[in-house]
Amino acid sequence: MSVTSAMRASRIQPGDFVSWGVFWFVLATVCTGLFFADGLDALIRAWQLPEYSHGPLIPVLSLLLFLRQLKEYPPEPGPKRDRWVGFTLILAAICMGALGRLANISDIVAYATIIWVGGLLLVSFGWKTGKHFWPPVLHLVYMLPLPGVFYYKLSTSLQYISSELGVWFLQLLSVPVFLEGNIIDLGVLKLHVAEACSGLRYLFPILSFSYIFAVLYRGPTWHKAVLLLSAAPITVVMNSVRIAVAGLLADRFGIEWLEGFTHFFEGWVIFLICIILLFLLAWIMLFFHPQKMGLAEALDLETDGLMRQAARVRYIRASNALIASTLAMILAIGAMSMVPDRNASVIQRDNFGLFPRSLGAWEQTGPAEVLSKSVARSLGADDYHSINLAKPGEAAQVGFFSAWYADQSKGGVHSPEICLPGAGWEIAWLERTDITEKLGSDTPFKINRAIIQKGETRMMVFYWFEQKGRKIAWDFAAKFYLMVDGIATGRTDGALVRLTTLIGPNETDAEAEARLMEVLSEVNTVIPRFIP
Repeated sequence: MSVTSAMRASRIQPGDFVSWGVFWFVLATVCTGLFFADGLDALIRAWQLPEYSHGPLIPVLSLLLFLRQLKEYPPEPGPKRDRWVGFTLILAAICMGALGRLANISDIVAYATIIWVGGLLLVSFGWKTGKHFWPPVLHLVYMLPLPGVFYYKLSTSLQYISSELGVWFLQLLSVPVFLEGNIIDLGVLKLHVAEACSGLRYLFPILSFSYIFAVLYRGPTWHKAVLLLSAAPITVVMNSVRIAVAGLLADRFGIEWLEGFTHFFEGWVIFLICIILLFLLAWIMLFFHPQKMGLAEALDLETDGLMRQAARVRYIRASNALIASTLAMILAIGAMSMVPDRNASVIQRDNFGLFPRSLGAWEQTGPAEVLSKSVARSLGADDYHSINLAKPGEAAQVGFFSAWYADQSKGGVHSPEICLPGAGWEIAWLERTDITEKLGSDTPFKINRAIIQKGETRMMVFYWFEQKGRKIAWDFAAKFYLMVDGIATGRTDGALVRLTTLIGPNETDAEAEARLMEVLSEVNTVIPRFIP
């Protein structure tokens, strides 16, 4: 064939895209949008938060990564026998999406969408070629919101690491500063940890960038691993530096300097500095590499021919696997449309305002505590109750707190493991224990038992999660049962119950525990009215 003939053969004709393969591909995509609509809606809501505002860019960048990688594999328009692996993956995505919809947990539906994308690539290209396209599919993970339990545990841990480093930097600069729980005390100014660590909201975009950087990087594999793993430490350290600079400005020039600095340095400046540090890290590793490769040479930034690769959609064949995948999606849409709405019924319960003032020999002291607006907003509960109980002759009072959520599918309970350190308490000891026999209960009763301290003050804490009558100690187990109950009954309500008491200086831990157990026995008899 002559060069002219080859060029004519490679040209895209208008009729190239009119084929049964393209028809089934488009139909499968449309049906997927309908089936996974709840997950896509969850993504859009999450992308409105500062932590996930980079989300809309992730699918675009993944598509560009895919088209770049596609250039390495020439077209194979003929039939393929290894498409059914992709069909199996699509069935798994449909099952996962259906479970998410039944449980009313839209994040699960969003996660299933990525599995569907991987399955569609394997159906379109076959296993032999499609298995090489995992990097752009895996990159889609960065557009997903983390599950609430993971997010709060991760963000809280990173916030305190960043704050402690920032305070350490300030102490090196001889700036008087003190960190107590979630308060950074600068003397002239007090910063909450969440406020001081707002620069960490750019952790997820930086993680995404480091992933793309590692994929495009041509250096050794261990270089790629270092670049990928260094994103989080770089972000934490940079935020610590920001806290230190803010404290230094407040100490030397006054708090009025902070407003302009905060607006300037909280934004994308941190992101850009972290990116520069990633480039610098890559340059340093290349400098000591035997081949002496330059940074520009090490990054594969070639973008020519991407449109030609996108036009290869015309080679998609109307394979049995593609048709079966589309029909399975259509059947799933029909099946889900027949499931009755199980969330329409209102859960019958008493408001905490009706909670009894007396529990056996224990009497409520004073009015119920009203949380501040910021704390109540962070708690996000539909109803809560916080009181102190006293008993004549007892050495200390017992604090009762409970928060009830009508729907935990979009947030839900915050574990005291996160909240207590935020209030300045240090968890000295924590264990999960079964108190079923001690209570003489007919149903399993597992709680968390902890000793927390602030200075010389010590307190014992009992807390557990109420999930449709279950007493659960582990927060991850609570989320599991949330999904189970959502699938089985459509209910996603639940609550947290916490009891606290001070441990006197001349009192043993056993005496404080006995006090909590006595109140817990009384609470257990009335709690079903308020937490069904």
